Amino acid sequence: MNDFYQDFNRREGDLFLIAGPCVIESEDHAMMMARELSRIASRLDVPFVFKASYDKANRSSARSFRGVGMEEGLGILQRIKDEVGAPVITDIHETHQADEAAEVADILQIPAFLCRQTDLLKAAAATGRAVNVKKGQFLAPWEIGNIIEKLEAAGSRKIMITERGTSFGYNNLIVDMRAFPMMREFGYPVVFDVTHSLQLPGGLGDATDGQSEYIEHLARAGVACGVDGLFMEVHDNPPAALSDAATQFALDKLEPLLETLLKIHQLARPIAMRRL
Repeated sequence: MNDFYQDFNRREGDLFLIAGPCVIESEDHAMMMARELSRIASRLDVPFVFKASYDKANRSSARSFRGVGMEEGLGILQRIKDEVGAPVITDIHETHQADEAAEVADILQIPAFLCRQTDLLKAAAATGRAVNVKKGQFLAPWEIGNIIEKLEAAGSRKIMITERGTSFGYNNLIVDMRAFPMMREFGYPVVFDVTHSLQLPGGLGDATDGQSEYIEHLARAGVACGVDGLFMEVHDNPPAALSDAATQFALDKLEPLLETLLKIHQLARPIAMRRL
């Protein structure tokens, strides 16, 4: 992710987009999504990173689809880099995955439920790749300072922090908009994972439910609060998605939403920058 992170720094002030399906469902589907998302981002001049997981280790049920596996998944992500030209991001769950994933991924992502795992953070930082940490649903915004400290101690300065909602009772999440300016005070890019923030974890008993009807509302609010980037799970047919079907955003709705968000960003960003 060296190139993307350097490009982001050159274009500081631009809103960037991390988007793609929750999980790699097949090579053909991932390639199609990467091409379509890249076209949209290019038309709007939005820096873009393609996201998709080769494995989802935290599914609600043992019967749920987890992905195509690490070897096949990384091969697909490499093809996306080669043929589409987009940088890619994917999750790692164990320390031994860091080096192999870093051979392909431009950004290594630490899942929210693993955000305090010191050895995993150190392994990701040691690869030299950028590291995006999902803030755990159990953490206050200021507690990400400890995570950043661990990454910096391991030699990383290519860090991004992603908000994805805070536990609010059982089977619910809520986004505290104060978190965005609080976390930006640490000096690293802050990303808003708007789709995961609308999950209802375990809401269906053996699967996660969600409230995708509010994606556009939360996205507008987050951009107005001055986030650096948006993280969105996007699918051409969300109800048929093999993972997170309840909260994936429809591909055909993405471009008009981004057009609106860029207008909000132009108004809000100068204010957010002055406050740092």
